Amino acid sequence: MKRKTSKEILAESFREVAENKNIDKITVKDITDNCGYSPATFYRLFSDKYDLIAWDYTREVDNILCGVDGTREAWTNTLKSVAMFLEERKKYLANLFLHTSGLEAFSTYMQEANYRCLMDMMQKAEGEHKIDKMTEMCIRLYILGTVQFTSEL
Repeated sequence: MKRKTSKEILAESFREVAENKNIDKITVKDITDNCGYSPATFYRLFSDKYDLIAWDYTREVDNILCGVDGTREAWTNTLKSVAMFLEERKKYLANLFLHTSGLEAFSTYMQEANYRCLMDMMQKAEGEHKIDKMTEMCIRLYILGTVQFTSEL
């Protein structure tokens, strides 16, 4: 049985609090009170709530994208997983984008995290070959579109 890490528990607590409260109004104390942790524990793991949001989002995306092996079936399954993730988290993501003063910074972080993840996957698929500029441009366009689409939910 895999036990949840403190980071995972704090992220889950944050998402629970965000179900009923605007993200801009959520404090570290709200997050830690909800899960029984101390603010000191929070600050040992994250610099602020935006750091927690970014870590949680990156972890979720990495979990979804790790199944891509370059085949059409893997991409199809991955895109279905992304759609399910967006649907399951629609209320949370809407709160995140509508009530986050750090929206621009978070969008940029999402773009960079997704870009690094896809570039790493493509590099594994390419082996020793360098990724050409056209493929890199397609990855950037895909990431920009995905982040824009997510922010419009």
